[in-house]
Amino acid sequence: LHQEINERKKVMDKVYINSPYRGNEAVNLEKARWYSRFAAEQGVIPVTPHIYFTQFLRDHIPEERELAMVMNKVLLLECSEVWVFGNVISEGMEQEIRWAENAGIAIRYFDERMVESCGI
Repeated sequence: LHQEINERKKVMDKVYINSPYRGNEAVNLEKARWYSRFAAEQGVIPVTPHIYFTQFLRDHIPEERELAMVMNKVLLLECSEVWVFGNVISEGMEQEIRWAENAGIAIRYFDERMVESCGI
């Protein structure tokens, strides 16, 4: 098992999942889980911090949101690509897209049905 895990680590890229959180949080988290599953099915490791940071940080408290965004940036910069999902780009998503652009990280766009597009 350890050998198989080590072999997979060599070929599996980490992909940052960029999708809305604010607004209808319950619906948006469910969509983020589906986007993450889609990414995993494509053979990559989905990095979807808004699924788990929201379990212990409160997005509506500015200091906690700022901490989450700092941690998001650290994780994003460890990824080989950013996958943007949905038809709406939130303020947080826009910031993450700028981070990826500034770092030269590839960005791919998908609609809510997970069909790749040229961008929003």
